[in-house]
Amino acid sequence: MRLFVRLFALCCALLSLPSFAEPVSGLYQVREPVTSQQPEERTVALGKALETLVLRLTGDAKALQSPALDGVRKDPQQLVSRYVYEGETLVVDFDPLTTDNKLRQAGLALWGANRPSILTWWIVTSREEASLVGDGQSSAAPLRQAAQNRGLPLRLPLADLQEQLVATSENLSANQPDALREASKRYDADALLTVLAREEYAGMAAEWRLWLGDTREQGTVKGGSPQELADAVLLAVSERLAPRFVVKPGASGAMLVEVQGADLARYAELARLLEPFAARLNKVKGDQLTWQVNASAEQLRAQLGLAGLQEVPADAAPLDASAAAGAAPAPTPANLLRFRW
Repeated sequence: MRLFVRLFALCCALLSLPSFAEPVSGLYQVREPVTSQQPEERTVALGKALETLVLRLTGDAKALQSPALDGVRKDPQQLVSRYVYEGETLVVDFDPLTTDNKLRQAGLALWGANRPSILTWWIVTSREEASLVGDGQSSAAPLRQAAQNRGLPLRLPLADLQEQLVATSENLSANQPDALREASKRYDADALLTVLAREEYAGMAAEWRLWLGDTREQGTVKGGSPQELADAVLLAVSERLAPRFVVKPGASGAMLVEVQGADLARYAELARLLEPFAARLNKVKGDQLTWQVNASAEQLRAQLGLAGLQEVPADAAPLDASAAAGAAPAPTPANLLRFRW
């Protein structure tokens, strides 16, 4: 009863969650352009929507080609809960439970809805000028549409005068963007993405760099329009991020996670972060929580890193500060990872 009361109080703090790892809204909804409502075109659009969704959930462009998904490829409607036309767009809602079960049965690794929030510094260079894309500008629409299409929580700077002075081509292409990191603190995002887009004779091209924790990814893409370029950039980013967070059936074992320094809001945040790993809370002792999860050590480190947790070295003192002084510490299980705020 005491544990129930404590957990009830912890859950009441959900509204005061810190701003880490945003749940993606509309993860199972896909919008496909169409030119008519003819059955033949609808069939093609449903196939494209399924391809977009599977790539969004797995980060693997070849996932849909799995022989175990032959039936789904031939009849995507078995995963569809509803579809409607909005002008020249077919809006397809896939059933989350049915879709996830089918993909897991095919042995595919899935990426949950909690994903790193990405602050994006995007400069478009033309012959006349270079401009920073800011939140609320019309030029931000293709970026937001691409982020929704690829299942990424996107944030954009306000692009005020101070930020325009910082967002130079030199700062965006720097290997260590210290000036941008400083300017980005006000947005409290998990990852930093810089994009240098330029107009070319036959379309557009972009160089992008992504920082998440201590890791950096980068690449170049091309597109025939701002919409195509934005989608190409965020597709590349999604494919680089997904392997760090996907959960493949049978590839992970039972792990224990101890976290010290939890308070009311942090409990709710942990529950949300660990939800993709079938997390079960085993123990609450003071500010220390112990969870059982099905995940690999690498996945846990990546996921908990989004909340700013620091891993405690295996040879560090036990997290349980209430242990009797001088008492021999209990053996550390081989499947235990320990973290603290």
